Amino acid sequence: MDLLIPMKAFVRVVEAGSFTAVAIEQNTTQPTVSRQIAALEEHLGARLLTRTTRALTLTDDGRAFYEHALRALEAVGEAENAVGRRQAKPTGTLRLAVPVVLGRRHIVPRLATFLARYPDVSIDLTMSDGFVDLVEQGIDLAIRVGEITDESLVARRIGVARRLTVASPAYLKSNGTPRTPDDLQRHDCIVYTRLATGNRWYFESKDGPLSVTVSGRYRVDNSEAVREGVLAGLGIAVIPAFAFSDEIAAGTVKVLLKSYEPKLLPLNAVYASRRYVPPRVRAMIDFLAHELEIDPVLSGYGAGSRA
Repeated sequence: MDLLIPMKAFVRVVEAGSFTAVAIEQNTTQPTVSRQIAALEEHLGARLLTRTTRALTLTDDGRAFYEHALRALEAVGEAENAVGRRQAKPTGTLRLAVPVVLGRRHIVPRLATFLARYPDVSIDLTMSDGFVDLVEQGIDLAIRVGEITDESLVARRIGVARRLTVASPAYLKSNGTPRTPDDLQRHDCIVYTRLATGNRWYFESKDGPLSVTVSGRYRVDNSEAVREGVLAGLGIAVIPAFAFSDEIAAGTVKVLLKSYEPKLLPLNAVYASRRYVPPRVRAMIDFLAHELEIDPVLSGYGAGSRA
């Protein structure tokens, strides 16, 4: 057991590329992590890492040991998980990554229920629209909107993100209302730069799929800024319905082009396939899958209706 602790520290240092990052992650100090690695090197009688002021580099011995250590730690984790699966309760810190608007409006409000149900779990939440590297940043679980193409990740579908074309009443009063997707070319459109298709928007209609290239004077890289831009009357946007469920019901945001709906996107819980899955991760996936299944904004139940 004494060897497992420095092995875990070594693997995380390799993945994160930083003693300091691992120290913060493990709620300890950089010298403590450094001493663990030094003790491991002394035990093995080999240098594992070459340290410079700018980077950490694996030695040949370090590279070989990393692969063996990773498999050994995964085997230990799987053994613990298999033996204790029935009686083990979720414990420890769950490092969770979620998109900004989805997290703020639909994940964070549900966390109190999760934490009350699992009192031995704490949550370290990262909210970002960027796709963080789960292994490098030590993320246990991420919630992502869209198809998962990274083969190193395991994905479980927990919901559906229906998207809408929306604008504020103030924008429409000043600029008119588009009747077809082609009309969008004569409007200010809010371009979400993280969208895989860029400023090419795709729609489904009774006559089949179609697309249009849009433009505008307001381009942003996060969904919260898209949302606020719509509310401020900066233009027309295509955005998941979960961003505006309250405002649409209140009439402060208008849904456009109801006969031309943007493609539905899956909502996935993803984790690194090279890791065994701790009970706290399984608990969160099951919890969110159940919560979103009964939420018409995020489940397939609301997919066929028009707002």
